[in-house]
Amino acid sequence: MIKNFVLDTNVLLHDPNALFHFEDNRVIVPITVIEELDHFKKDLNMLGRNARTVSKHIDRLRASGNLAEGVSLEHGGVLRVAFGSEGASLLPPELGGRTGDNQILGVALSARAREKDVPVVVVTKDTNLRIKADALGITAEDYESDRVDIEELYRGFREVNVGKEFIDAFYASGECLPPPDARDLHPNEYVIFRDTASQSSALGRADALRRKLRLLVPSKEDVWGVRPRNKEQTFALDILLDDSVKLVTLAGKAGTGKTLLAIAAGLRKTSDEEVYQRMLVSRPVFPMGRDLGFLPGDVEEKLKPWMQPIFDNVEYLFGFSRKKRQGGVRGYQELINLGILEIEPLTYIRGRSIPNQFIIVDEAQNLSPHEVKTILTRAGENSKVVLTGDPYQIDNPFVDSASNGLSCTVEKFKGEAIAGHVLLVKGERSPLAELAANIL
Repeated sequence: MIKNFVLDTNVLLHDPNALFHFEDNRVIVPITVIEELDHFKKDLNMLGRNARTVSKHIDRLRASGNLAEGVSLEHGGVLRVAFGSEGASLLPPELGGRTGDNQILGVALSARAREKDVPVVVVTKDTNLRIKADALGITAEDYESDRVDIEELYRGFREVNVGKEFIDAFYASGECLPPPDARDLHPNEYVIFRDTASQSSALGRADALRRKLRLLVPSKEDVWGVRPRNKEQTFALDILLDDSVKLVTLAGKAGTGKTLLAIAAGLRKTSDEEVYQRMLVSRPVFPMGRDLGFLPGDVEEKLKPWMQPIFDNVEYLFGFSRKKRQGGVRGYQELINLGILEIEPLTYIRGRSIPNQFIIVDEAQNLSPHEVKTILTRAGENSKVVLTGDPYQIDNPFVDSASNGLSCTVEKFKGEAIAGHVLLVKGERSPLAELAANIL
């Protein structure tokens, strides 16, 4: 059945190509949405780019006909720009104000009154607008073209029950064929084999072609003083230190060791083994709570408050290995001076080509899928990208746990041979941090 989809501004700012994602249905853009896009078009950030892209799409369609009457879209469907005033009289007195949301609801009510047999759906990422639409008897939905089921997010590992004979044979040969319960493994997915009767277990990892499982033996050697404290951290270090895997995503709650493991592996690969020329670390600039405002100084001084968590982790690693490295590099500033460590704001990454570097993007859950795409397409020859973050701890108002760049990357790359993912479960920062992450 053909439907009328009324789009909110936040949908178009989130995905400027949303106009073309409703197949052969009718897309209605309220005039108040055009006005709101006009406020964003001069911004020099992602929202400004998206607003300008939407305006260009609609302007190009304007050449094909009258927007007020409806213009045919390339892949079927019709786009129409509508005024909210035509439905203002249908709104209850409580919604009589000329706010953008109320005008969108007016357009939806007007469309329903004009064609009573055609369902009307308001598409918005604004929870309150969905509530108001529902109260008016209008169907309201979130925009879900790039959403993932966060409760079913790929973990990067699974548990399989087997017999003790299987585990013994796996240890003896160092590899095995996937058992029947694990035939659908993804490339680089980890497996925990358990025998409940004997309480024995083994860890394995599927190769890129998923033909065999390789025995994973925890290394006795530390990585810059860091040793994995649980099986998920063992998986994470293994995939971080594998040069054939060019994209690693690490997700997990606060204190699970995502950033620390990534930096330790990066220092091993750059400073010790010299596989990569330098380690490039960045994180999006989103304040928790009230922003401090403008900061004085050059780029490095402005970035320091935002990058302090990175410096804390590097200093923590130096504290572990200081006895081993007497007379060597003693702090993050010396790493920066030697060119081993580089701190870069994501603001300036567009247009760059970054070859032969170990790239870490911390707090990637605050990025949109398009921003993650921009970062990944900067990776040059022999570069490795590591995305870390907690999908449940988001400060960016334009994404949520199911639509952020980290969650989308995990889900879309799980079948690729050059990508690996691990969900870190157990907090290891401190007993207090673990308890707070679980009960607050």
